[in-house]
Amino acid sequence: MRRGAEIRKERRRGEREPGLLAQLRRPPGGRDARIMLLAQLLDRAGTGVWAAACVLYFTFVVGLDAGQLGILLGASGVAGIAGSPLAGHLADRFPVRSLLIGAHLLRLLTLCLLLVVTDFALLLPVVAVTHLGDRAAKTLEMLFATRVAGERRATYQALSRSSANAGYALGAGLAAIGLAVGTRGAYHVLILANALSFLVAAALVRRTREPRGRGLVAASAASAASAAPAEGPAAAAGGPGPWRDRGYLRFVLLDIPMNLDDSILGIGIPLWLVGHTTAPHELIPAFLVVNTVLVVVLQLRVSAKVRGPRQAAGAVALYGLTTLLCCVLLAASTGGGVWTASAALLAAAVLATAAELMRSVSSWELAVCLAPPEARASYLGVAGMAQSVQKSAGPLLLTGAVMAAGPAGWIALGAAVAGLTLVQRRASLGRLDLLAGTPAPAAAPASA
Repeated sequence: MRRGAEIRKERRRGEREPGLLAQLRRPPGGRDARIMLLAQLLDRAGTGVWAAACVLYFTFVVGLDAGQLGILLGASGVAGIAGSPLAGHLADRFPVRSLLIGAHLLRLLTLCLLLVVTDFALLLPVVAVTHLGDRAAKTLEMLFATRVAGERRATYQALSRSSANAGYALGAGLAAIGLAVGTRGAYHVLILANALSFLVAAALVRRTREPRGRGLVAASAASAASAAPAEGPAAAAGGPGPWRDRGYLRFVLLDIPMNLDDSILGIGIPLWLVGHTTAPHELIPAFLVVNTVLVVVLQLRVSAKVRGPRQAAGAVALYGLTTLLCCVLLAASTGGGVWTASAALLAAAVLATAAELMRSVSSWELAVCLAPPEARASYLGVAGMAQSVQKSAGPLLLTGAVMAAGPAGWIALGAAVAGLTLVQRRASLGRLDLLAGTPAPAAAPASA
């Protein structure tokens, strides 16, 4: 009897935790999800090619100086902020599939214009529209996935991030070949490779079927059950739309610092290594390798540990703790020799990646479950602004304030993020109680 129970337990465990390759063959959402994951892989491979080459292209081929390049990238980042809410607004009214195809084709057109446009005044709108299309496409991909994957959206998102990181790594490797050649023609080939990825992605998306429920995004079973009898409170909390919903806007505002791991890993750690430590510059590529490998290997496992919005709120607090530890290591990396500094920076990169893993499973889950069911697409479009704002403001914060203050700046940043995550966790749990129609925990101040 006991042996039979053990066998059933092992069988259930195997069914619950299939490997990455098995999940990719049979992702949540079936055939359409599998096609979309392939489209994302190719899209991100093309994006990786361009991301590795764009700064050098604008500098050495187009001839922009540092000031012009800063304005160009800054303006494109600001334009990208509008991409997410615009995509969410349109997804409430038009098919997501058609909108995503349009976003891919828009990026194809603007990227091809870079082959002939070299005037700085014309480059500004071209690059800005490209970034707007990038952010819109990412939001539409997640809206598509959330509808087809339903309550298993966290698993799908883990697969999406794993395939996307593999695509970025593949694209960066391909870009290295073109950069080694270094001619104008080689850079044009890299641009065309990225454009081709958009064309293929659009063709693949065309093979999918429009997910059911225009304007609606499936919640988890627990969330749906709690929201069903409480449409009145949900509507009261949500109001007429996300822009007038102060509770949801507070969530989005607090979610901005929950994306700082991206700037810390991509900008903060490399610049800190160069300017404030004795670690060798050759260590910088290792940070990307560490991040890519860990995300591909661990994202699915981390996502399996977070089921439902309340566990996602708990992951927010862990994000703050992990970010604080990462910042402490960065502050400590200035006090030792080459080996000590290198070890501290590598450990900081691992912790920044761990924070990214937790953020990826908490941010979207909370964004879905904290929104009123009848208007989730437009709400999720607004939620997507957090990442875009961070990409614009995060580098400025790190270079202009944190690193300028030295090790104390990192400590202050880590403490601030940790504190804000606790505020985010408490606010999220309170809103979940409101949407569920249960009394908020104000009556029990001792509970967190």
